Amino acid sequence: MALAISPLLILVLSTTVLAMASTHHEFKETQLSIYLQDFNAGPNLTDTPIVGIAGKLWRYDQFGTVYIVDDPITVGPSHKSAVVGRAQGTFVTASLDGRNALVLLSIVFTNKKYNGSTIEIQGNSKQFKPIREVAVVSGTGKFRFARGYATFETYFVDQPTGYSVIRSNITVQHY
Repeated sequence: MALAISPLLILVLSTTVLAMASTHHEFKETQLSIYLQDFNAGPNLTDTPIVGIAGKLWRYDQFGTVYIVDDPITVGPSHKSAVVGRAQGTFVTASLDGRNALVLLSIVFTNKKYNGSTIEIQGNSKQFKPIREVAVVSGTGKFRFARGYATFETYFVDQPTGYSVIRSNITVQHY
């Protein structure tokens, strides 16, 4: 008995194959080096705890402390360098010993080249290591379908003023 193939089935299959072939894109790789200008004291506050365990100090190394961040991102380590975006998100001290933080961060670009694009970062940051690595899990705009990794390294700290500079090197593959 011969198998009867519907013309409608052939049309649907051929349309699907053509659609898949036309959406194939090559990934590009972009490497960025940016600086987060972090102020956790004073009138220009950009990093602050918003909740923690009752009766405990809300500190970076205290389990359960949640921080909110909206740091300016610059092209160089000086706070007077050109601003290219904001690092906006949260991190939570997620280990009982206070050594690890869950980081959820959006790198939101405002500069001409990447304006409106974002890179989404997520991962377990080993807070007291000199270089911390987390995953790039997504992106928008110029970084659509981004994947890769980011490292964070404390570049400068001035504890009396609550000012620090964090260098981030980001490697992403994207369309």
